[in-house]
Formats: sequence, structure tokens, C-alpha cells
Amino acid sequence: MRGLPTALAVLALVTALAGAVVAVLRLRRGRAVATAEQRATYDVLHTAELAAEPLRAGLTRASAAKAVRHLRALVGAAGLAVVDATQVLALDGHGDHHRAQLLAAAQRAVATDRSAVLGEPDLACDRVDCVVRGAVVAPVPVPSGHPNAAIIAIADGLPAPGLVQATLETARWASSQLAVAELESSRERLARAEVRALRAQISPHFIYNALGAIASFVRTDPERARELILEFAEFTRYSFRAHGEFTTLAEELRSIDRYLTIERARFGDKLQVRLQIAPEVLPVGLPFLCLQPLVENAVRHGLSRKPGMGTVSIEARDAGAECLITVEDDGVGMDPAVLAGTSAAGDESADGQHVGLSNVDERLRAVFGDGYGLVVDTGLGAGTKVSMRVPKFHPGVRP
Repeated sequence: MRGLPTALAVLALVTALAGAVVAVLRLRRGRAVATAEQRATYDVLHTAELAAEPLRAGLTRASAAKAVRHLRALVGAAGLAVVDATQVLALDGHGDHHRAQLLAAAQRAVATDRSAVLGEPDLACDRVDCVVRGAVVAPVPVPSGHPNAAIIAIADGLPAPGLVQATLETARWASSQLAVAELESSRERLARAEVRALRAQISPHFIYNALGAIASFVRTDPERARELILEFAEFTRYSFRAHGEFTTLAEELRSIDRYLTIERARFGDKLQVRLQIAPEVLPVGLPFLCLQPLVENAVRHGLSRKPGMGTVSIEARDAGAECLITVEDDGVGMDPAVLAGTSAAGDESADGQHVGLSNVDERLRAVFGDGYGLVVDTGLGAGTKVSMRVPKFHPGVRP
């Protein structure tokens, strides 16, 4: 009989544990099921993101065609049209046979920068199966200047206040996405302009010295002169390529090797080069011409003014999610105060030092963020070490 209480205790414990498990399962099940309000919020945010992606590429016929269905879902209209100043870019749902009337209404709204509510008299139609009874026309604001596009929500009845408000808010939201597209386009144009400026800044100096070095071998060593001409041709081909804002570390290092080959022809044994490159970081993408200016600075301003032999060291290390790159020389160094003043101004100092450092720093920060600029460690007579961190993978960086 003594075993009975024990058995009952065990049974009670098992029952309690079973109840606890059921309670936990119910709790977990309750957490997994969203409320109607949460589900509606998620649906709206998800739809907005689907519409935002094509709009961030700018307003074109192609982007409008991809976004219009999602914009219609956001507004909750029987049909929706995206119109620019000259044409209906895309239309989803009812109202396709009203294109001419919708375009005219959009042009009036854009010209006056005022929204409009259209009724049946504005959308007269002789089709017996037409369900269109009204529309809301909302100009799409732009950050600067006059609107040049509109969103039209098509209704199968008299447009209700809710539809009017939803259309106006969606137009304002679409404007913010187009502003992002405009900003991205401006950033890309600025990056291309900065690369052109860097080419114009560096190339004349290097071309003059390279041709002088090649000329010195034409009579004494024609074969060496020929090799240098080929290296110079490949170097300039890469530096002046017309395509691509980005490159790989491997391509940048190949161009630097050609540059150093020509510079060693000038300086002879006075210029020593030390390379330490981890093979796994060679495919890493980085802004075009962001490493070469650092090497040119090391040679031109660090070592060319140093008596005797000098060394430039290039190192690229694997650091997990990042690649760490350093360019170091044991030359004459720079005044940190002058360097700081120049970096803030974005120009060269009076004696022409640190060509392109601020250019490279700004482009790295523009692409990867403010945490990825150049770090310069220098002092008069102490040489110069320039370091950068580059993410191995970054959205939008496609060499």
C-alpha cells in the first residue's frame, strides 16, 4: 500500500508536466499567430517595399510597370495609373480605355500642382460595361522644382474621402522613393566626376616621367624600352577605361605593378617594393583607382625626396568580413597639421603633396559609410602609412 501514494505522486507530477507542456505549446502557438491589425500592418509594409524597389531606380515606363500593381494595392482603388507629363507610363486594373482623359487630367494637375477629384462628367464613356465613375489625381511632389508626374486612383463610384487621402499620401510616399533615386543618381555622377578629376590630377605628371624613363632606354636597351612601352600602354588603358565605378583588388594591384615597373626604371635600385597579399582577398571589390593614388603618393612625395634607398610596402590582409589594406613608405613623411587642413579642404597643399588622398577618402566613405575612410599615420622624417578597411561584400559594389 505504501507504493500507492508514490504512484499517485508520480501520476500527479506527470499530469502537471503534461499540462505545462500544453500551456507552453498554446503560448507558442499564440505568439506565432498575429492579430488582424498586425497582419494588416505587415501586408501594407510588404506591399510598400515591393513598390519602392522599382521606384528607387527612377520613374520610367519600366519602373512604373513594375510598381503600379503594388501602388494600386496600397491605395485600394479599382484601377491606378502612373502618368508623366507626356504619357501614361503604366495602368493597372480598370480604366484603360480612359487613357486620353486621364492623361489630360494629370497634365492639368501637374501644371497647377494641385490635386483633383474627377466625376462621371469628366470621364464620359459610351461603353455600357464601363465601371469607372470617378478618379483622384495627385501630383507627385519632387524635392526641387515643379511636379512632372501624377498618380491617378480610378474609382468604380464617387471617390470617397478615404480614397482621396490614400491617393495623396501614396503620391507623397512615391515622391520620397523618387528622391532616393535622384540622390543615388547624383552620387553616381559625383563618383564618376571624382574619378575623372583624379585621372586629370595624376596622369600628366606620371605620363611625363614615364615617357622620359622610356626614352632613356631607347638607344641603350631597345628591348627594355619596348617592354616599358607595353607596360605603359596597359597602365593607361586601365586608368582611362570608360566603364565601371568599381574594380577588384587583383586588377588594381596589376595596374600598380605596371606603375611600379615604370617607376623602378626611373629610380633603379633606389626604389624597393615589398608586397604581402593574402590570395583570398584578391577578388574583393573596391572603388576604381582608390589604391593607386596611395602608391603614387608614397613614391612621388615620400621616396623621391629621400636621399638613398627607399621602400614602399603594400599589404592586404584577410580580416574576417573585411579586407585590411595598407600602403607604407619609409620616406620623408608629411606634416600631420598640413595633412589635416588639406583633408578638410579637399585640396592639395601648396607644395603639391598627398595627391588624391582626400579624393580616395571621400569615395570610400560615400560607398561604404563614414567608418571606412582612410587612416593616415605620418610625421616629418617618419615616413607615411595609409590604411583602409574594405568590406568583402557590400550591396551595390559589383566589379
